[in-house]
Amino acid sequence: MNETVLILADFVPSKIKNPQTISIQDIELQKLFKQSEIDKVPKTYLYINKDFETVFQNLKSKHKIIKAAGGLVKNGDGEYLFIYRLGKWDLPKGKVEDNEKMKEAAVREVEEECGIKIHYLGKKITTSYHTYYLRNGEFVLKATNWYEMGVNKVPKLIPQTAEDITKAEWRSTDQFEDLLTNTYPIIENIIKKAK
Repeated sequence: MNETVLILADFVPSKIKNPQTISIQDIELQKLFKQSEIDKVPKTYLYINKDFETVFQNLKSKHKIIKAAGGLVKNGDGEYLFIYRLGKWDLPKGKVEDNEKMKEAAVREVEEECGIKIHYLGKKITTSYHTYYLRNGEFVLKATNWYEMGVNKVPKLIPQTAEDITKAEWRSTDQFEDLLTNTYPIIENIIKKAK
């Protein structure tokens, strides 16, 4: 939800700063999304329930789900691939086409968005969820599967400008801090997993 985060858990996470605890009645994604647009200040909402998985499944059932896939790509020098899109550092990803497997979509999207050839497809890192409005005004929930990927050597990157990508860069882990100041919370979590 923009840069606002909703956490469903069965315990209070220790590294979350100033979460706002909410009740089950307050978990309405579209309402929280609109509030985040009004507030313009990122918040962390926290809902604690030992059966949070069921709550999450019920929440997903109320929204159209758009499936996407992307990757955290490591090169032969141990650097990671990042793209700069719409004023934020991001990772390459995109929508899954009809009859396409998630892993296939992840590789295709990374290759298209950065002009490279993926040589290694590893395990799934995580699935992230975020909300947005389609051009027709429909509110949707995007589920993105993220995979470990690798390329041989250090190939030249060609950003796909048609997808609003203005930069594609290789970054070492000691260069992650400046990325963390200008990225989305979802991407921040994936970056932290890489460190």
